Amino acid sequence: MIHVSPMQDLRTGEDGPHTGAAAAAPTPAQGAYKRLPTDAIAIVPLRASVLFPGVLSPVTVHRATAVAAAQEAVKNEHQVGFLLQRDPMTTDVSPSDLYWVGTAGPIVRYITGQDDTHHLVVQGQSRFRVLEFLEGWPFLVARVAMIEQPKGEGKDIDARFLQLKERSIEAIGLLPHIPDELAGVVRSIDSPAALADMVANLVDVKSEEKQDILETFDLERRLDKVIAALSARVEVLKLSKEIGDKTRAQFDERQREHMLREQLKQIQMALGEGNESAQEVEALRAAIDTAGMPEDIHKHAEKELKRLQRMADGSGEASSVRTYLEWLTELPWKVEPQEPIDIGQARQVLDDDHFGLPKIKRRILEYLAVRKLNPEGKSPVLCFSGPPGVGKTSLGQSIARATGRAFQRVAMGGLHDEAEIRGHRRTYVGALPGNIIQAMRRAGTSNVVLMLDEIDKLGAGGFHGDPASALLEVLDPEQNHKFRDNYLGVDFDLSRVMFICTANVLDTIPGPLRDRMEIIQLPGYTEEEKIQIAKRYLVERQLKANGLTTEQVTVTDDAIASLVGDYTREAGVRGLEREIGAVLRRTAMQVAEGEGAAVTITADDLPGILGGKRFENEVALRTSVPGVATGLAWTPVGGDILFIEASKVPGTGRLILTGQLGDVMKESVQAALTLVKAARGDSMDKIDIHVHVPAGATPKDGPSAGVAMYLALASLMSDKPIRSDVAMTGEISLRGQVLPIGGLKEKTLAALRAGIKTVMLPRRNAKDLEDVPGEAREKLEFVLLDTVEDAVRCAIGEDVRTPEAAAH
Repeated sequence: MIHVSPMQDLRTGEDGPHTGAAAAAPTPAQGAYKRLPTDAIAIVPLRASVLFPGVLSPVTVHRATAVAAAQEAVKNEHQVGFLLQRDPMTTDVSPSDLYWVGTAGPIVRYITGQDDTHHLVVQGQSRFRVLEFLEGWPFLVARVAMIEQPKGEGKDIDARFLQLKERSIEAIGLLPHIPDELAGVVRSIDSPAALADMVANLVDVKSEEKQDILETFDLERRLDKVIAALSARVEVLKLSKEIGDKTRAQFDERQREHMLREQLKQIQMALGEGNESAQEVEALRAAIDTAGMPEDIHKHAEKELKRLQRMADGSGEASSVRTYLEWLTELPWKVEPQEPIDIGQARQVLDDDHFGLPKIKRRILEYLAVRKLNPEGKSPVLCFSGPPGVGKTSLGQSIARATGRAFQRVAMGGLHDEAEIRGHRRTYVGALPGNIIQAMRRAGTSNVVLMLDEIDKLGAGGFHGDPASALLEVLDPEQNHKFRDNYLGVDFDLSRVMFICTANVLDTIPGPLRDRMEIIQLPGYTEEEKIQIAKRYLVERQLKANGLTTEQVTVTDDAIASLVGDYTREAGVRGLEREIGAVLRRTAMQVAEGEGAAVTITADDLPGILGGKRFENEVALRTSVPGVATGLAWTPVGGDILFIEASKVPGTGRLILTGQLGDVMKESVQAALTLVKAARGDSMDKIDIHVHVPAGATPKDGPSAGVAMYLALASLMSDKPIRSDVAMTGEISLRGQVLPIGGLKEKTLAALRAGIKTVMLPRRNAKDLEDVPGEAREKLEFVLLDTVEDAVRCAIGEDVRTPEAAAH
């Protein structure tokens, strides 16, 4: 066995010490194996503890190899080396699984337990470093170098030694149930190294940190590490003691308050005064009797009331039961008679509140007619889907007004916890029912229109459950007559509630949830419809919001038309209302300053209030050169136009794509380029084609840009521009056929807003023209396409093929 000083350099190689190449000896039979070399010791791995020199510590071993090592050491009175495992979960330990610095010492006592466990009491004596592991024994054996304990002399060592003593005594004073003799033991230690090892063994830190201290041979650095670890634990102990003292004081205060309350109750009873608690119980009993609960729920409420009577008034559980009973009594349990639905009045309400939307109004009236003829029937759940600002929420309010029902709105956007729908269980502190039951309590009646707003923005399911799945029971007519909220713990009937949902897009709504709803699409508005909506509703609403009257301010028709065409470009009217509000706020300031009793706002006044026009008709400008086509795109906030720009430069036949194109659009460009090459009959291998879609910061994808891509490339190669008043939509196949697309209604309205005159679309989408508003059908010319040649003839007007290719 080799002895080295702490500062001696032991060559261990780049990857740590390596296993020796000693010849493997056969495992001796019946426990008679060869003796260990004089410089080798048996090794016992430790899962999650570190043994320090000078420390007497219990160790429990289970593995057969560790048991064999311990028995060999006891039999031959040898020392045993203890090494920490790198991963405590490893069962079959190899040398690479161990730290190679540990503590060696004799086994003072060996006890075998009844459950085949072996308990050791070991005395750590000295640090060692493994030089190499040997083979040929049924347990781990290693040649080691013992590390001498440093003497610890000098001013720096003495200063750290004194500080460690002070910190140790301070920590002992903060620990509960620690004998005072331990502080005396610390004071009596005169060796800095011994004190550092003892404190490192006792301090509550991770095993890896203790191993780091064990491997620090330099005494000054070792003392610094132990002082740092002990200081951190002292601060934690101080904070824990402070929290414990505060908690104890609060608990004593609560006991005192409870005793005083009991004395007060006895004094009140002796004086014959009314018992407030008894009055609360009687009030709750009366509320339970008049709430109209079903019989089983009535019995459940009475049982909870009896529990409340047996509880102390000031207890937390009594407060919880009292709140629960208040929720039960305030819910609308009674089946109230529903006012008969007047279809004529409902039609008038819808016409008063909303302009246009004839198909939507007709479907709502059909829905109300069925409810009138069969009030107990299971009507479908309507879901209004469309861009922002088209009136989805206000349609729900109009339905409530038309049917004489209460209206409640529950925002679904961002909900990620199932408990927001079903409620929290009463075992949790601060538990409450879910949003559905809360809305029913606010409504105060079961005849309510309950709008689930922005249902497409529900948070994804995760650790807290899936709120979309929780909504399945709420919206299913076969189940919601026995909806069970986790907080209530009893069934509540939701079958009489008229549920209405709103969404911007349908793709994010889970399939099972979407299957329970009837989708009603709300398209964007045309410019004429926006003008009428502004004249009938928006101007009047903003006049009232800004404290103005029609006598003080007049907004001309040309000003409204300019706001619609030059300052807003959206599917709905929310932005238009904001612009009207901005104009009227400027006017309100003038009226408030007394500059004029009556103000008339014209189109010429808008640039001075809102600035220059924000939108211009740039279609003619951007399509006046070959290689530029105007496509139509669908977005979650309505339709939009999309410019496809193509350019050619000398090169080697490469295709360059820019503008944040998705995989589907990239494939459309490849297909269009192949068709153009086939139409021209040449290889085009001496030029590079660059296709760009502007607004490069916005990702773009979708299967409807093939026709626009083909026309842009065909226009570029033939050097013939595309008509500036033509927009197109449709996908293409490699045979040149034009394939159908979706979202035609939104795309058509976008073309109308952009000043397009002619829209080219696949012939297989002709049936969808019925959904296009009448104004758009009157102002736009629709060209139905079967092949890409039809698109070329309409948009460019001439055959783009070379004479050789056309001949074939």
